[in-house]
Amino acid sequence: MANIQYYDVIQKPIITEQSMSMMSEKKYTFYVSTEANKIQIREAVEKMFPGTKVDSVHTMNYLGKKRRKRNSVGFTAKRKKAIVHLTEDSKDIEMFEGL
Repeated sequence: MANIQYYDVIQKPIITEQSMSMMSEKKYTFYVSTEANKIQIREAVEKMFPGTKVDSVHTMNYLGKKRRKRNSVGFTAKRKKAIVHLTEDSKDIEMFEGL
């Protein structure tokens, strides 16, 4: 497995109605690197957002969808999604505030 730094693990946050409603329960959703595991995701969140403590991490792998263009067939990029649950005494993630 490649050596992944913590700033390469989290790609971008997912902002949908469902993910915004989960924020009241201190659950945040991110697209992460497909090579990252749960321990690396936990460390990346705690380093990128000071004052946060991660309670649990749930991950989901999504394969690319099949797409056709004339006679050739290909796939879109695969992705990995992580739901990070923070502890009750941890600080909220500031980038989600005010949304």
